[in-house]
Amino acid sequence: MDLGLSGKTAIVCASSQGLGFACAQELARAGCRLVINGRDADAVEQAAAKLRQDAGVEVIAIAGDIGDPAVQADLVAAAGRPDILVNNNGGPPPRGFRDLDEAAIHAGLDANMVTPIRLVQQVVDGMIERRFGRIVCITSGSVKAPAGGLDLSSGARIGLTGFLAGVAREVASANVTINFLLPGLFATRRLPAVMNFAARSQSIDVETAEARSRDRIPAKRFGDPAEFGAACAFLCSERAGFITGQSLLIDGGAYPGVL
Repeated sequence: MDLGLSGKTAIVCASSQGLGFACAQELARAGCRLVINGRDADAVEQAAAKLRQDAGVEVIAIAGDIGDPAVQADLVAAAGRPDILVNNNGGPPPRGFRDLDEAAIHAGLDANMVTPIRLVQQVVDGMIERRFGRIVCITSGSVKAPAGGLDLSSGARIGLTGFLAGVAREVASANVTINFLLPGLFATRRLPAVMNFAARSQSIDVETAEARSRDRIPAKRFGDPAEFGAACAFLCSERAGFITGQSLLIDGGAYPGVL
């Protein structure tokens, strides 16, 4: 399927690895010029080199914490006229809610709610003027099914979803869409931390925690990041212009509800 993205410019945050990199990879394959980001300068340069080699597109690497206003400004300046924004940031480590002090709560909210809102503010008016824009926010399956230990992650991302749901309706007439991708358990570097927390909280070993987690997923496996990236690329495509304000859960069927 031609996604109609050749020549578009995409900012993909926190994209040196994991789900962010998978999204960048699919957008590159669709012909997008990319501005990618990661905290580790070496890692983000290596990711950029791989994307250039894989897809033959221009890739600009910006190192730094996406929560830093200077890094945000560098991303937007490098993009010039961004057509696509993929908001992504690492979630806070799993932790019992009683262990969260004020500093940790504010840091989690800033990383997973305030920062993506700030980035939307910086790019959306240009998208409206050009009559094309695609904003995808990577949140979490815990937005629909909150889980113990992920309270801060769930709360911040539910807040982001609620905030931008109204914005999505405000800008839809300009062919600017805002959608949300909700990953379940994917085979990324974050998975071991989640499994370690599950093992500790259930007093079992990590291997047993992983086996139980897979067994609760109807697909009987963890997700492949490439599957997630493909969904992101479709939501960014010209063909997805009538989809906005939606939360797409990608979890192998683990969520038991119908809504």
